[in-house]
Amino acid sequence: MDVELDLQAAYSGTVDCPDHDQVALWVSTVLAAHPDETRDEITVRLVDNQESQHLNATYRGKDKPTNVLSFPFEAPPGIPLPLLGDLVVAADIVAEEAAAQEKPLFHHWAHMIIHGTLHLLGYDHIDPDEAETMESIEIQLLAELSIPDPYHLE
Repeated sequence: MDVELDLQAAYSGTVDCPDHDQVALWVSTVLAAHPDETRDEITVRLVDNQESQHLNATYRGKDKPTNVLSFPFEAPPGIPLPLLGDLVVAADIVAEEAAAQEKPLFHHWAHMIIHGTLHLLGYDHIDPDEAETMESIEIQLLAELSIPDPYHLE
C-alpha cells in the first residue's frame, strides 16, 4: 500500500535520522499487512528530547522523554478521512536505545516506526496477551525487511 507521509524533521541534533523513503517503506510494510485498513495518511515528526518530554507530560502524564508517541486520528462520525494519525519520535532516545541494545541504529528506527504505526492501528502492549500479539507482528514485519527479532538479540 502506498502511504501519504508528512515527515517533519524538527530535530537538529547529530543523530542520523531516516529519510522520507525509509519511513514510508516502514509504514507501508505495516499497512500492507493490514489490507482492510483504508487510512493511508500519516505524519511522522522527528524531535529532540525536550519536545518529546513536553508531549509525553502533556498527553500521558509522564514527565520524561520517550522513544515514540502515537496519536491516532479519530474522524468525526460520518466523515471518512484517510488520516491514520501522528507519530512523534525522539531521535536521541532512539539512538541511545540502539546503542544500549547493541543493534544497528536504522534497525531500531524501523522498529520504532513499525511499533508506533501499530499503535495507530489500535494495537497495544498493556497486558501480556496484547504485548505478545503486538511483538509477534513487529517481529514478522521486521523480518520482511531483513531485520532481526529486536526482542531476542544475541
